[in-house]
Amino acid sequence: MRPQRYHSGPLTWCAILAGTCLLLFLFQKILWLVVPFLFGLIIYYLLFPLQQRLVLGGMTRDTSAMLVSAAVFALAALLGVLAFPWLGSHLASWQESGTRYIEGGLGFVADTLAWLERNFAFAAKAHLSQQLTEQISGLGDKLASTYLADIALTTAAWLPSLMLAPFLAFFFLRDGWRFKKFLSRAVPNAFFERTLYLLDKVDHTARLYFQGLIKLTVLDTVCLALGLWVLGVSAPLLLGLITAVLAWVPYIGSILGCLLVVMVAATDYPGDASVAYGAIGLFIVVRLLDDFIFMPLTIGRSLKLHPLLTVVMIFVGGAVAGVAGLMLVLPLLGVVMVLGETLGEVVTDPRLRARHAFAKRLRHHAVTRDLPSG
Repeated sequence: MRPQRYHSGPLTWCAILAGTCLLLFLFQKILWLVVPFLFGLIIYYLLFPLQQRLVLGGMTRDTSAMLVSAAVFALAALLGVLAFPWLGSHLASWQESGTRYIEGGLGFVADTLAWLERNFAFAAKAHLSQQLTEQISGLGDKLASTYLADIALTTAAWLPSLMLAPFLAFFFLRDGWRFKKFLSRAVPNAFFERTLYLLDKVDHTARLYFQGLIKLTVLDTVCLALGLWVLGVSAPLLLGLITAVLAWVPYIGSILGCLLVVMVAATDYPGDASVAYGAIGLFIVVRLLDDFIFMPLTIGRSLKLHPLLTVVMIFVGGAVAGVAGLMLVLPLLGVVMVLGETLGEVVTDPRLRARHAFAKRLRHHAVTRDLPSG
């Protein structure tokens, strides 16, 4: 008789959603470890195909992990050494540039308000453009000195923790299979096959998600850079990369990236608001491409979630763990979903439970058969 296929019920999904929220709350408390762990996973899944090629070519896992990690980290160190003089020479001008870009963005807002006041009576009564114009001269410097200093201090505080990411990635490459073997040994023999399936499914889901995230970042960077280059905005590739990485945080990251590019466009072309409006239109087009083309081809293949559940969980993640929850909720939900569905399948499978009970009786008989009865 063919076994009936298991389907997750409401109880299983309640446990999955509750478990995801609980993990988000706990991860918020140890964010200093979760963030480098997350970046370590991204580096690991980027380097995993290179290591796999070496392993298939006959090299051991330990040697391949050492070789791939050493080559990539040496390249990163070389780029860092070459970039350090450039960063040092431009560090003093960053605050001045930040002030200029913020004032350019505020000027664009003032021009937009002035256009609204000329064309709509309700806007003319507020006189917002005049008030904003009077405050622009001092407001940009104040915002730059406040927020740029906070960003620098936050980056300096997180730097030691982020240095854990490459070390974690190396040990994932070298000892990941040992950890899977360690977990599988602790599982009763009746559930061994399901455990192997579970471990492979979790690894497969996480790998597809993070590799899809990198592919999505590359696609967004290329599209944004090309669009900004056509518009004539300065440093289109750098701006495209920064905004694509900011988009890792759903909604908030995209809004911040759009504001950044609009400020740069408004500063580059202070007398031509059409460039800033073109940048806004470019972001809308790229966002639509993400939702309907790019994400289904990349991240959507790894997390088979209903769109309504995805949107709801993003808001739940933000409410439970803030910005970190927005970024972690989807991959965490995908992993917890695999765990919950597999455990639900094991618990509700009478054949597996009967095999486990029979194995316990056999072990009990084996250790007590030479003992006197009574």
